[in-house]
Amino acid sequence: MCNRYASDIRKAGVERDYYGFDEWSDTRLNVILEVFPKSIGPVIRRGANGDLEWARMRWGLPGPARTGGAPVTNIRNLASPHWRGVLGPAHRCIAPFTAFSEYEDSSPKGAKVLRWFAPPDRGMLAFAGVWRTWRGDYGSKSAPNVGEHALFSILTTAPNDLVRPVHAKAMPVILRTEAERDEWLTAPIEAVDAIQARALPNDALTILSDEEATLYVGGYLK
Repeated sequence: MCNRYASDIRKAGVERDYYGFDEWSDTRLNVILEVFPKSIGPVIRRGANGDLEWARMRWGLPGPARTGGAPVTNIRNLASPHWRGVLGPAHRCIAPFTAFSEYEDSSPKGAKVLRWFAPPDRGMLAFAGVWRTWRGDYGSKSAPNVGEHALFSILTTAPNDLVRPVHAKAMPVILRTEAERDEWLTAPIEAVDAIQARALPNDALTILSDEEATLYVGGYLK
């Protein structure tokens, strides 16, 4: 499942005030080229007044206690009681991305072949996500990070025909249009399953060649 993606508004060629936030400008945001588990990613959520707001969050909500509470970056089983509290509109967010990666299932044993998926126009799409604040140690044994953290995870679904030959288990839930993004942020909880299950058209993404990934994503191929 997706555990690595790029979020680079400069490469997307969209306006600097994307979604109305001048925080995207080079002078006010340390540009985030690549997002990994537990690292900071840019997300957009609805604030208390109902307006969209931009936020920095770390990728990976704490998982169920039976799994040791390890951070979970991709959520598939929405029927799990563990995720029930973050499925309502108050805890929804979108995570803008310019490309995401999957390792090929058919890679030879011991080898990992990374494939990058991006919009055909090389613009910016968004993952459907959920978020919450959490207090605890979000660091490591060598570098503890104790405090209150804003965390997010993305929803996954069955892969479409483009992604399936590379990674047959799952793909992110992707929001292509402003209407789809608004729907995700505001829909009643009863609609979440249908949004998750909605198939992404095959032509909504393309697979980048290694050469283009080097230029477009920034050379993160290993």
